[in-house]
Amino acid sequence: MQTCLRLIILVSKKIHRIKQYVLDTNILIHDPQSVFQFKEHVVWIPVEVLEELDRFKAESTTRGAHAREVHRHLSAIFKTTKDMQNGVLLANGGKIRVAINRHIRFINENWVLTADSPRFQLVKTLFPDLATPDNRILATAAYIADNEIPPTILVSKDLNMQLKAKALGLEVEDYRTDRVEDSDITRTVHPAHHEEYDTLALPAHRVQAFASQGELLISKDRLPELNKYTLLVNQDDPTHGLPAQHTGGGRFRKLRHDCITIRGGRVFKAANLGQRFLLDALFDPELTLVTVYGKAGTGKTLLSVGAALQQVQQGVYDKLLITRVIMPTGKDIGYLPGGKEEKMQPWVQPAYDALDLLLSKPKTPELFDRQRQSQRKQTSESPLKPLPPYALLLQNGTLEIEAMAHIRGRSIPNSIFIVDEAQQLTPHEAKTLVTRMGKGSKLILIGDLAQIDNPYVDAHTNGLVYTRSRLAGQPFMAHVNLFKGERSPMAEMAANLL
Repeated sequence: MQTCLRLIILVSKKIHRIKQYVLDTNILIHDPQSVFQFKEHVVWIPVEVLEELDRFKAESTTRGAHAREVHRHLSAIFKTTKDMQNGVLLANGGKIRVAINRHIRFINENWVLTADSPRFQLVKTLFPDLATPDNRILATAAYIADNEIPPTILVSKDLNMQLKAKALGLEVEDYRTDRVEDSDITRTVHPAHHEEYDTLALPAHRVQAFASQGELLISKDRLPELNKYTLLVNQDDPTHGLPAQHTGGGRFRKLRHDCITIRGGRVFKAANLGQRFLLDALFDPELTLVTVYGKAGTGKTLLSVGAALQQVQQGVYDKLLITRVIMPTGKDIGYLPGGKEEKMQPWVQPAYDALDLLLSKPKTPELFDRQRQSQRKQTSESPLKPLPPYALLLQNGTLEIEAMAHIRGRSIPNSIFIVDEAQQLTPHEAKTLVTRMGKGSKLILIGDLAQIDNPYVDAHTNGLVYTRSRLAGQPFMAHVNLFKGERSPMAEMAANLL
């Protein structure tokens, strides 16, 4: 009898621990595997979410690919009508169900809510327009909250949807499975008036030994992670320090590159400590993945393109690939005229601007006069516009402009690949990119965490921070923060104050 009673109590406690999670469409688009991430709880997919996924499935964008992946998962789970009605047990002990709100009806070409519970009355009052899918999803979450064992929790990445759910008295959460807590996020998002790099205080004689020998072995309990860039400072005078990279096991080495030299073009020296760190990582053959956080004007794109181009010119890599995450949703580059390079030009123009600057020599008065005469002669003979300096690189295949939608399925060997605006990536898009890299290739992910337009990610859940967090400490990976803007005093002040 006592055993039976204990069993009943245990079952009762387990039942009361079960939560009802209602997933918004953006959760499935953000992570197609999200339906399997809620352990022993019940996952509800509102039928309105299936309708929204159906609208996305034909897109050749990443959103379309994720919608199709969700469809494949759900098709494998729900094999019969009974499965959809009763739900299906998952391998993790949870359950997945399709939610159909029986109180939402389409009558006389209008959506109406036929129930009168207090929560439904609030839905009718606050969000009466049920033609909007979001409002029908909210009504379905309210239906589950009224009819299932509490608690019912709506999971959405849409901040407005979260506010509307709270107005209805519903519990609401963001999707936290791939959320990253990284102190560098706040350090690089907020205005910075100085460079904030980790320091390691040492006796003066050890700093001097490092300066003369270029390497130093340090025995300490707490050391930076592998490939971390830091400053070795004199403990008696912390204002003096030497930049170093921790190569593992307490061994530190001097930086080896602080300059870009483009054949037939310009020479650029690192303008600050962060840029010195970045150039060292970009030129290090052992580092095949480099992630960079930095606000506008810190030189992320210019230095990445310059270092990549120099190494292609030197034969270290066969080609340079550049892509930029395209954020306007609904249409991909197939809707724009011209070939792939022409279609991508509006999006990769910052990289083209960097190439223009790198490949053009500084103008002296004599060169300016000769160029003006040449342009007058060309205009009189032919209306053709002169080709940009990077045109030959595109023609001979040394430079390739790639679209994110075309990355899936590719294998990219012996190349250096720059992904600009990587803060717009979802974690799954970032995984797709990293897993495309073949032998002899290097991937550079650069982004500004303060400028995120993708509605499915934020500063803590985007693919750039996710990649940095998951792969930190790997021997092939390094991360660099850029704090100081070098574009112009006005641009730096605007980035900090506007």
